[in-house]
Formats: sequence, structure tokens, C-alpha cells
Amino acid sequence: MEGLVPVVGAVFRGGYWLDGVMHTKVEVDGFDATSKIASMILNSPHYKQLRVIMLNGVTFAGFNVVDIRKLNMETKLPVIAVTREKPNFAEIRVALKNLPKSEERWKAMLNAGEMFGVLTRSESEKIYMQTSGIFEEDARKILRLTSTRSSIPEALRVAHLIASGISTA
Repeated sequence: MEGLVPVVGAVFRGGYWLDGVMHTKVEVDGFDATSKIASMILNSPHYKQLRVIMLNGVTFAGFNVVDIRKLNMETKLPVIAVTREKPNFAEIRVALKNLPKSEERWKAMLNAGEMFGVLTRSESEKIYMQTSGIFEEDARKILRLTSTRSSIPEALRVAHLIASGISTA
């Protein structure tokens, strides 16, 4: 499968105020997600007000893997990658073997580091996070503070809604 997929960033103040939207496109199963997202953020008029980058997982457009350590270093901002479900890394490793440069993709996934469970809104709503450039406890606090309408941070929820409304035709 080839093509470009939109990636949308929603700039939020806390979990309540939408201050801006940014976007880019990444290749399906490509290698440009880290650089494209870094460029989108660094070239945004909102860059100076940003305090943290939140990602919906570390894979975009199939297996275009974001190296969150590189993203943290390039943008000088802490990164929190969030998922609703804990990934099955054994299955992912097998799937990656079908793609070019599978070891590079796997290394980028490993760079995301340890996965932590986080309770955001209630004892029953656990999400998972991986971080770079931020202490675990600070990341937990940020996720709890910004998950105002669902178990995931509001910026990720809104960015997903916007991205799903963009036509790729």
C-alpha cells in the first residue's frame, strides 16, 4: 500500500481550550513520521507555547514509526506516546519482518522505552504511555489533567476527530 496519510496536531491549553491545529502528511509504511512531525511542530506558530508533545501511539500510517527519543531531541520538548491498549510486541515484531528496514523500525519502537499503565479518569479506565524527556510521575499528572472528556487526553481525542474528517482522496 502506498500513499500519504494526514497527521493532525491539536494545540490545547490544559484539557479545555483548543488554541490551534497543525497538520502534515506521512508515507504509508514509510520512514518520515519522526522528521515530518518534528518539522510540523518546529515550524508551527504555536511552538513557543508548547510544553509537551502527545502522540497517539508510536506508529502512524501503518508502520511509519516515530522515534520518540529523536522527536524529543529535535524539538526540545518532552514526548508522551499514549495507547488505549497494550500492544503485543511479539506480534508487532513478526509483522515488521514483512517490511523493508524492519530492524530500524523495531529499534525505533524499542526507543520508546518502558510502557506504563495510567489510570486517568477512573479506576477502570487504564491507558498506556511511553515517554521521552519527562519523568514518569510528571507524565502521569499531565495525562490525568488533560483527560477531561474521556480516558485519553483531550488534545489526542480532538486531533483524531479532525484527522478523521479530512478527505485523503
